[in-house]
Amino acid sequence: MLKRTIAVASKDLTLAVSGGQGLVQAVLLGLLLIFMFSLSKPLGGAISPQAAGAIFWLASAFGLVLVFNDLFAIEEANGARIGILSSPAPVHSVWVGKGVAGLSLLLISQLVFLPATVAFLGQTVYGPWWLLLVTLIAADIGLVVIGALLGALSQGQAARESLLSVIVFPLLLPVLLAGITLFGFCFSPDEVEGLDKWLGLIFAFDCLFSGAGLFLFPFVYSGEE
Repeated sequence: MLKRTIAVASKDLTLAVSGGQGLVQAVLLGLLLIFMFSLSKPLGGAISPQAAGAIFWLASAFGLVLVFNDLFAIEEANGARIGILSSPAPVHSVWVGKGVAGLSLLLISQLVFLPATVAFLGQTVYGPWWLLLVTLIAADIGLVVIGALLGALSQGQAARESLLSVIVFPLLLPVLLAGITLFGFCFSPDEVEGLDKWLGLIFAFDCLFSGAGLFLFPFVYSGEE
């Protein structure tokens, strides 16, 4: 399964980078959101740390939708999903492979979003840096677990093209709320408390939806075939 997972992730990353549509759209949309929200910054002042964290994660969530729509649309457009389902490769390798590819593309987007948040929204990363990195990776895993599952659900019919963007945000609220709060801590010079509770919420979210994805993805991905 590991070899097939690597093959799926490599194939998706190659197509995404060569075509670049989903990644470029995600980066441009995220930058546009950050810039537009920066216009609400008080004259000579700065947006609050928690508001800046909310804008960063909002840009990431919209980027997630575009990335996974693109990853699954590639196969739908070429009828490759039937071939994948007919192959001996475990269906779970598709889910994990697309999750790895989506995580890589999302992190690339956020490498652009984070400096833009600091520059346009007048923020300073006070740290601790380990908290910023742990929050980024753990929250992104939660995002891509949901994105890889619901991305498959949203493909297959033209009438469902926007389904991912409609149903993904309510499910992402817990991990987005935790990410916003923890990034607010990182952007604030004040001492903070309760980090363990918010980190625990993210890890619990990751575990819960990883288990749900492992169980549901074979039914979602092959439901119409």
